Parts: sequence; structure tokens; C-alpha cells
Amino acid sequence: MDIDVDHYSILGLPTGEDGAKLTEKEISKAYKVKALELHPDKNRGDPKAHDKFQRLKSSYEILKDEKARKLFDDLLKVKLEQQRRHSERDAKKRKMVSDLEEGERAAFAPDPAAREREKEERILKELKEQVARVRAMHANKGKTAASVLKTEMGGVGKESANTGEELVDKKRILKVSWLKVGEGYTAERLRELFSKFGDVEDVVMKKKRGSALVVMASRDAAVAATGTVSGDLSNPLQVLPYLPATAAEVPTVQRPAEAERINLVGAGYKAFEDSVLEKLRKAAEQQKKRNLPASL
Repeated sequence: MDIDVDHYSILGLPTGEDGAKLTEKEISKAYKVKALELHPDKNRGDPKAHDKFQRLKSSYEILKDEKARKLFDDLLKVKLEQQRRHSERDAKKRKMVSDLEEGERAAFAPDPAAREREKEERILKELKEQVARVRAMHANKGKTAASVLKTEMGGVGKESANTGEELVDKKRILKVSWLKVGEGYTAERLRELFSKFGDVEDVVMKKKRGSALVVMASRDAAVAATGTVSGDLSNPLQVLPYLPATAAEVPTVQRPAEAERINLVGAGYKAFEDSVLEKLRKAAEQQKKRNLPASL
């Protein structure tokens, strides 16, 4: 007899405690039904039909015998008890392994407080880098104009191949002056006037009162402002390029006065500047006498 065979299952009956409660009549009825199903005459195409039918008969003979059935029921109880103990043991083993793994994870897991501190330190470091970048950007923005101002005032502002310092494009710089120093212009007012013709990169008020340097963002903006900005009628502005244009840069078609101003260099440029200032002074005096706008 195969001890691993469940005779109740062979007959299609419930096993274990439920099988032990079955009556002989219920067992006989189940055998007849199963015998009709597994009879070799009805399963001629199945080469194992005879073996299946013989196993059915053997299981029925064991179950219909009172002593054999009792022993088989006891055997089922022992096997079920063993399965239960194995299941409990496996469950305990799985829980133990799970607890060990959880303990290892907890032991090697980073401390939440330490993780938060690291995150805070990282954010602070990035913030300091960004603040330094912004400050350096603004510092460099005014560096070129400040270098030009040093040159204008006789300081050290020359380009240096050793330091790598480069001055701003001087063709974007405008020299601005006015007569009435007491009613002069502020950096904010100059920025407002010149920004109508393009972005103003910087405005540097010179130590000499009544003059300033205006750094435009582009050469085109500097040219447009040079020919247009006049300031207040009561205190007109003189706007000149910091560097006079070369002959090659002079447009083909231009007003005579413009050509004269742009082509002036050296002593001629200084004489032209003095003549413009003289004209401005005379215009201001005539305006006071006539109480009419000065005509430049």
C-alpha cells in the first residue's frame, strides 16, 4: 500500500476529519459513481485506464474495511499534524529571517536627523554659491566702466596682457556734460533719458561736476543717443562719443555738422568740444534775456 495515497481523494470524497465522518453507504455510493467513470471499457483510448481502475478498487477496499480505515484515518491525522508543525516552523523561520533583515536595514540605514542635516548643509552651500555668483556678476558689470573712469581721471585703467583685464568697448561710451552744475543731472535722470534709445549698461558720474560717462549696451544705441539726447531745455546736455569714429566708420550720407563732429580727432576734437560748450553758454544767456527756448 502506498502510504502517500489519499484513498478518500481517489474516490472523490473529502479527506481528513471530514472523511472520517463519512458512512459506509456514502463511501460505497462514491465508489460506484467513480467506477462507472474510470471503467476500462469506457476509457479504451487511455493506456492507464486499467491501473486507475485497480487503484480505485484498492482504495475502496481499504475504506470499507473498518480496521484498515481506522488506521488510515490515524495516519492522516499524523500527517496533517506534521504539516501543521512544518507550516508553523516555516512561518517562524520566515519571521525570524524577516526580523533579522529588518534589523540589518535599520542598523545600516542613515539617521533621519543626519540626513536632514546633510540636506540643509547642501542647500546652504548651493545658496552661498549662487549669492557669490550674483555678486560677482554685478561687480563685473560695473568693472569696465570703472576702469574707463580711472583712465579718464589719469588712474590705472589700461588693458593688461598679464592680468587679462579687458576694458569695455569704448565705442559704446558717451561723454555727457552740462552747464548748470547746481541744477545738474543725477545718474538716475541720465539713465532715464538715455534708456529711450537702448539699454544703459552703466552711468558713471565723474569727479568733475557737470559731466558723466554713459555706457550703452550696444554701439547702435550709443550712435542713436548721440544724435538725439538733448536733456532739459533750461540746462541742455552735450553728448559726444568717448572715441570719435574713424573715417571708415563714417556713413556715406550724413549731415555736415555730424561729419565734422565725427571726423574730428586730437586737437581738432578738443577745439570742437570747446566751441560746442561756448555755443551752449551763449544759448543759455540768450534764453534768460528773451525768456525763449535756446536754438542750438
